[in-house]
Amino acid sequence: MSPGKHVPESQAAAPMAAGVALQQMRRRVRLSRLALFTAIAAGPVALGVTVMSGSATVAAAPTTKPAAVRTAAAAADPAGYAQLFVSAWLRSSADDATSAQARLAQSLAPNIDLVAGAQARLQSVTAVRSVQRGGGRWAVTVAAQYADAAVRYFVVPVATDHTGGSFTVTGVPAVVAGPAGAAVATSPYGVAVPSGSDLASAVGEFLGAYLTGAGEVDRYLAPGVKLASVSPAPYTAVTVQQVMAVEKAAAAEQVPADGTTVRVRAAVEARDGTGRWPLAYELVFRSRSGRWEVAALESGTVQDGGVRS
Repeated sequence: MSPGKHVPESQAAAPMAAGVALQQMRRRVRLSRLALFTAIAAGPVALGVTVMSGSATVAAAPTTKPAAVRTAAAAADPAGYAQLFVSAWLRSSADDATSAQARLAQSLAPNIDLVAGAQARLQSVTAVRSVQRGGGRWAVTVAAQYADAAVRYFVVPVATDHTGGSFTVTGVPAVVAGPAGAAVATSPYGVAVPSGSDLASAVGEFLGAYLTGAGEVDRYLAPGVKLASVSPAPYTAVTVQQVMAVEKAAAAEQVPADGTTVRVRAAVEARDGTGRWPLAYELVFRSRSGRWEVAALESGTVQDGGVRS
């Protein structure tokens, strides 16, 4: 352009404005890319916010703070603590407050009174019941058995702290009557299995191998069932006294169709070098290829309506 010519200001400003606009666009593109990469690193929620905002807008991804989870301390049962205290308390005496048992009892229950005079010889102490009374207070019933087979029950007041991890016996025990016997529901085993049946024989053979080591246990098990015999074998002989079942199919003269499942309770007499032991076992048998096989050795009493594995 020659020096003599004059360019209007509007024409000169146009290229400058275009350059500024181009720089702003490049800056927005760079910021958009940066926001996109940041959102990818932050997660899918932040990525969605960035995409929806468009290339000209950079939106900060919201920071999600994990919610605080508060778990209440589980109320620890102080039964063992009360049992330890009663054991020391009954073995101590006010006539010798410096003995090891007296010091132990007073460390578990500060300011308690010890029993005066001689005590009967204690055999064992067992906690039998715990009741939580609120406010960190418990009442633990403890059974004390003496050498002459007499049993006496004590209720021990115990307090716990807010964490449930510290205990204190708050007072001397109270002697109470023992718990009453609970009513027992009718046994589901109401079908008698004939003593000479295939099922009764299978019961005897399996328990013989299981308890005496005479033969392999595996040969009596259904496919997929794994069960090891008692080792070392505690008995030398096992005799089946009675077999009762839940299902009527267990009393059939012949082994029923494959897959038939029955639950039985076998009362047996086991013998060792010291004497005879009355024992009882709950088992599940399943029929296969004309024979009964053990499908499960159960513990506890089964309930009507289902087989447990």
